[in-house]
Amino acid sequence: MTARAFPFSDLIRKQTAVFPALADADVVLERRDAENLVLSRAERFEAKDAAVRLLARTVAIIAKSNRGLAEDVFAQELPWLTWLPEEGRVEAVAELLDQLIAGAATGLFTPFARDLIAWQHTAEIHARPELAHRLAGPFEEHDFTEVSRPLDGDDETA
Repeated sequence: MTARAFPFSDLIRKQTAVFPALADADVVLERRDAENLVLSRAERFEAKDAAVRLLARTVAIIAKSNRGLAEDVFAQELPWLTWLPEEGRVEAVAELLDQLIAGAATGLFTPFARDLIAWQHTAEIHARPELAHRLAGPFEEHDFTEVSRPLDGDDETA
């Protein structure tokens, strides 16, 4: 099942085009000045939510009884981990697994998703050795620019 995309304005102006699309797929409402929104039938949303929670709890149970296996499976599923140095790879897998276990317990998977993106970006930096070297420092004083402190919105001394 793939999601269908519509401009957000279609929800207001052309509901007859948007709502029937929900019969077969979720609908992504694309907004220009804000994050996109997703419309889904409640039954479909609840089924996905239940499946994700079950899978996360299953991984959590495996991780608690055989942490090494869970880490190996995680590493296989995220091929970009090979770009990280060994110590970073171990740290990333452990951190992501811990976040997933916490998400399974609480239903909050946003911290996991944020860490997943952050670790992938870190790996992408390591895939470019010249960039990784520059970002690792040391930094020279001329590498920095001093900026003034932002003023409060109520401050009239500008």
